[in-house]
This record gives sequence, structure tokens and C-alpha cells, in this order.
Amino acid sequence: MASILVIGPHPDDQELGVGGSMALWSRQGHRVTILDLTNGEPTPFGDPETRAKEAEAARLALCPGPGEGAPIERIRLTMKNREVTHSIESRHAVAGVMRAVQADIVLCPFDQDAHPDHIACTRIVEDARFDAKLTKIEMPGSRGQPPVYPRWLWYYYASHLRAVPQPGFVIDVSPTMDRKIAAVECYASQFARNPRNRGIAEYVRTEAAYFGSKIGAAFGEPLFSKEPLRLKDLSSIF
Repeated sequence: MASILVIGPHPDDQELGVGGSMALWSRQGHRVTILDLTNGEPTPFGDPETRAKEAEAARLALCPGPGEGAPIERIRLTMKNREVTHSIESRHAVAGVMRAVQADIVLCPFDQDAHPDHIACTRIVEDARFDAKLTKIEMPGSRGQPPVYPRWLWYYYASHLRAVPQPGFVIDVSPTMDRKIAAVECYASQFARNPRNRGIAEYVRTEAAYFGSKIGAAFGEPLFSKEPLRLKDLSSIF
């Protein structure tokens, strides 16, 4: 089974981008870890304590039922919301988590975005992937685990840029779409209580239905890889 690390600058980015995939992978028994670079605050209708409770509720919403798969872990770093900065310190903090979970697959936001935190997050993750493999360098938060080089880096879409994603592949999340919606709705301070963001569940479902239609599924989540994926046989594309 794979260790999958899903990184975002704020709690809710990962759920919006790949909530269905995280729920699906954990149900299948893979180790899924969510990493938030910040606590996501301040926001107009939120506060740190509320956002932390919402993030935990969202994690539980994505976790498989008793006796199914593997639970999802959530880790939070202490970077400052709206001021995420690409630096050696931030790179090493993320590299430490990559080592701690011995990540095989890492996901981060697509590198074209209108939000500076999202762009900085992606730069940090790309370089942290390299830093995580360096020998003779200790990384904070590594839990004593050895250097690791995640085999895959994939990009998800939770963008503030008004653009239509052009993914490299789409994950069929039909079995776990309801879990994604439930997780997104846990963030009431960001959506239900914010007049500008109400109706997010309908938007998320509509977008997933659109990408699902491209692969002959009810719902799909778009992803992008800068490196080619290996295809052993044709069975998985029919």
C-alpha cells in the first residue's frame, strides 16, 4: 500500500481539490495524510479554534467506516496564513513531514493560481521533495524516519484563478463523492456562513460531474503530473 501525502496552504483546499480521492484511497487501505501549512485564519467568519474543529470534522468525514481501509491523519504546520513564503525553513518543515510518513505520492495545488499562498505552497513542496532525500541533513518533524524521495508529485485543482483545468488524468470518485461533499460542508465558517461562498456543495458536485463525464463516470477529480505515469496494461483505461 502507498503512503499518500496531500499538502495544502489552508484547511479546506485539499478537501475541495481531492476530497473524493483521499476518501477513496483510504478506503482502499492506503495511508493518507493531510498536511496544512497554516491554520487558515484570519478569515471573515472564522477563527483558529473554529477552523481547527472544522478541519478535524472534515478529516473524520473522509475516513472510511469501521473495519474499512485505513484512517486518515492530519498534520498542521505553523506558517502564517496570507504570508506563506518559499524559504529553506519552510522547505525543510515540509520535507520533515515527507520523511515522517515516508511518502510515496505527494499532492499539492496546481502551479498556476491567483492566490499567493497557493503558489508559494507549490514551490515549497516541489523543492521539499528534493530536500527530503538529502542525507546527513536532519529535517524537523521527521519522527526519526530516514531520507525519502517520493516517487510521484501530482497537482490538484483548488484554484482562485478563473480558468478551466486541463488535467493529465482524472480519478473516478463516484463511490466517495458524498464523503467529499460532507467534508467540504464541515467548513461552515468558510462557506455556509459566508454569503459569497454559499452553494459551494452544488458547485463542487457540478464540477466533479463534468470531469466524471470525461472518463465515463458519475464523478471525477482532475489531477496533473509533470512526469509520465507508467501503464502496465490497457485494462485500467477501459
